[in-house]
Amino acid sequence: MRTIRQLPYEHDELFKDEISRMIPYHRMYGKSYCVPALTVYRDSELAELQAASEAVHRIYRKVQQFIQRYMPDEYLVERLGIHPGLLRAARMTAAPDGITRQDWIVGEAGIKCIENNTDTPTGIPEVAYLEGKLLEALRSEGMSEADMNLHGPSSGMDEAIQSALTELIHFYSRKGLGTKVYFTCYDWHVEDQTNTKYIMRLCEQAGFEVVYAPLEELEIIPNEGLYHQEEQIHILYRLYPLEYLIEDREEDTGLEVGQALMDMVADGKIGLINPPQHIITQSKGFTATVWSLYERNEQTPAFCGFRLFDDRELEVIRTYLLPTYFEPSVFMQNREPYVAKGIWGREGKGTHLIEHPESDERLECVLGVAQNAKADQPDLLHQADAPLTPEQEEAAHIAVYYEGQPKIYQRLWPMQSAEVQTEEGLFHGYVLTGIFVIGGRFAGVLPRIGEKVTGDMAYYCAAAVTNETF
Repeated sequence: MRTIRQLPYEHDELFKDEISRMIPYHRMYGKSYCVPALTVYRDSELAELQAASEAVHRIYRKVQQFIQRYMPDEYLVERLGIHPGLLRAARMTAAPDGITRQDWIVGEAGIKCIENNTDTPTGIPEVAYLEGKLLEALRSEGMSEADMNLHGPSSGMDEAIQSALTELIHFYSRKGLGTKVYFTCYDWHVEDQTNTKYIMRLCEQAGFEVVYAPLEELEIIPNEGLYHQEEQIHILYRLYPLEYLIEDREEDTGLEVGQALMDMVADGKIGLINPPQHIITQSKGFTATVWSLYERNEQTPAFCGFRLFDDRELEVIRTYLLPTYFEPSVFMQNREPYVAKGIWGREGKGTHLIEHPESDERLECVLGVAQNAKADQPDLLHQADAPLTPEQEEAAHIAVYYEGQPKIYQRLWPMQSAEVQTEEGLFHGYVLTGIFVIGGRFAGVLPRIGEKVTGDMAYYCAAAVTNETF
């Protein structure tokens, strides 16, 4: 079980004033999201996570470039699930690395990276700001000897973000796009707005001119430009997934504004942060592609003239990644527990654990019969006589959207359990460790404690590191 250091505060004693202004979503969905506690990691664990996350990132980057150069459009569309309208932008020459977050399971069986969030990762203010504030609160209470050994692993995250943004902005500036950056997200979405404005302030502190421009206020003139209040935008940070954006149309005219924007990106008229190439690594089909290339490494010389992975990279993949496929037959034949994930699943949506592969009912779910939408929202889609509330209708559409996606299948890796005291009582859950890799370097740790499938109801429990054994 993971060690949790509970702080001697009630929720409202700690999450108030400056902290509440900086993290206004410390409560979400009618319950606490941030908890007054710390998830404790050993120095040796952090050192391995740092080295492993950077090594895995380099492999992801290498495979991304391999896909861009050698894989046909059909593979990107059919296997990675990338919308055809995103292909030109996805194949652009790779820009410098932006902000990414890997999700890791850290436990007794070893550490494994299970997902890669490279398009619109969030959780940034929690890690870059709140982690330090919680450690300050602990020190102000008079630390025990054990507490004196605790330190935060994410203290350099602000600088890492500034460095990565500076590199990206200069990259776009050399292409004639200037250095002024517009920051956009849905203004009504408190969490997205807070993440966006946090990064915007860091960019401004780094010396760049910045403008907050909510998605609702942007205007696109096809083949001409993207505008905010009649000012043309050349560099855009957007906390809005590309797989959503490409589907956007104007309600009145039917104009495909998402496609128009991505065409301008592909034509070099607009620079995106994160870069559009990140759509390749965001797809969970990318994870299956990495494993497929790993298993076929000796065959790649016949395909492209060289061996894709060297021996050290093969060892990294073998040690830190999990077998992942586009169909579940390997796991079914071996009766081995596995996970089915929607290719664009987010916050655990579209993800199902198959802990007993011999179960026909579970098997039907993962092979594409959308039973789970019905199971999770039992009467939302099929009860004609009961009118739906707007919230129920939205929940039903979301369930169908994620359940209807193509899936990948990954070996199930045991998560480490944890107990944390919350406003709602003692919560018994499992730890998922997010690792921010920014500009290609380790930058911070985002621990969340939730169910076996970590969803948007999980608790943020900040990271702390000790040099003691436990």
